[in-house]
Amino acid sequence: MSKTIRYTLLSLRDLVVSAGPFVVLAATLLILAYWWLDPNPPKRVTLATGPAQSAYEEFGKRYVKILAAEGIEVALLPSQGSAHNLQLLREGKADLGFVQGGTSDYSAADAEHLTSLGSLFIEPLWLFYREEAAQKAGKTGGLNSLTQLQGMRINLGTDGSGVPSLMGKLLESNRIEPASLTITTLDQTPATMAFLGGQLDAILFASAPESLMVQMLLQTPGVKLMNFTQSEAYSKRFSFLSTARLPQGVVDLARNIPSEDINLVAPTTSLIARSSTHPALVQLFAQAGNVIHGPAGWFKDAREFPNRNHSELPISEEAERAIKNDAPLLQRYLPFWVANLVERMWLVMGVIIAIMLPLSRIVPPLYEFRVRSRIFRWYGQLRDIEMRSENEDSAILLRALDELESRAEKITVPLSYTDELYALRNNIQLVRKKLQKL
Repeated sequence: MSKTIRYTLLSLRDLVVSAGPFVVLAATLLILAYWWLDPNPPKRVTLATGPAQSAYEEFGKRYVKILAAEGIEVALLPSQGSAHNLQLLREGKADLGFVQGGTSDYSAADAEHLTSLGSLFIEPLWLFYREEAAQKAGKTGGLNSLTQLQGMRINLGTDGSGVPSLMGKLLESNRIEPASLTITTLDQTPATMAFLGGQLDAILFASAPESLMVQMLLQTPGVKLMNFTQSEAYSKRFSFLSTARLPQGVVDLARNIPSEDINLVAPTTSLIARSSTHPALVQLFAQAGNVIHGPAGWFKDAREFPNRNHSELPISEEAERAIKNDAPLLQRYLPFWVANLVERMWLVMGVIIAIMLPLSRIVPPLYEFRVRSRIFRWYGQLRDIEMRSENEDSAILLRALDELESRAEKITVPLSYTDELYALRNNIQLVRKKLQKL
């Protein structure tokens, strides 16, 4: 062994052996805490969206892009719409999904197993009708009340969209019998084709203005959008509805579309997650919601959404923080997985440090005992030789003492303990002189 290793102020081997049990204990506690907290989210999550070319699908694509930057794969699960998304969440086939207010009645079990990430945007009821059909029915001034739909052919969308359920509540409030209407429940695309082909007089969407179908129909000649003149009354009668106004010219300023302000009623759409969805994923989706739904739009001011209004389910803690505050400090400077690990483990790490700090005081005396024991254990043999000097031959004892001294010369201790090593060797010489006198 080289002198560099032999002549050191600290024995690394003894230090490792002394501190080893505490290091193992701390590592075990950290592993158990990591297993219990499960701080890092899964790399894949399923988001239930909606039909092709719907606003839900467009928003889903934006979530895919934002979360991909954090290493999370978002699998988009197409559906028939809001009610179908809620069913997929209840069945565990989706982790998150867009659900429209008023499209379903939540049960007590839903409040336990589902949580809301807040209201993201409003989805006005777009009731488009053919101007020709309204004129034939004698409504030359256009439609402005649901009671004027009686006798018309109207498509309310599939049951999975939730719109038929929502519209049923509105028709009932107007005391309109469904039998007075010719109702179909086609998907958006075939319904739009039938509407433009003249097989339908009216068609109803509940969608954000980003929907391609809505954008197209707003600019189609001969197609009008119904003006809900009683929008304020609807918002007072139904808690899940709010008023919305489509300003004149907002669709196309050059062509002045629409030609006048149009009042609409609008349910609010929320992003719903299963309670079992990893909290870090909920946090990421909530933060992405701020980016996607925060800018100003046709029916909202900047930073108006996401919010906690019109929520029919409890808001998750992660969403609460994301709605109130910007991204956490650590996430601004560190990769998400590192910042998330620290944020979710810091409290446990503090507890572990609080436990280990008092225990760590045992390490220095334990280290000292281990080093000094290399020297002190030879004092037992030295004392035995000295006591045997009264009854045994001194020559035999001197040979035993020589062997003891030979072994003592091979003892290796840090330089800070050499005084005790030399004290042992001096004591060996004292016993030698005593034996020699005998």
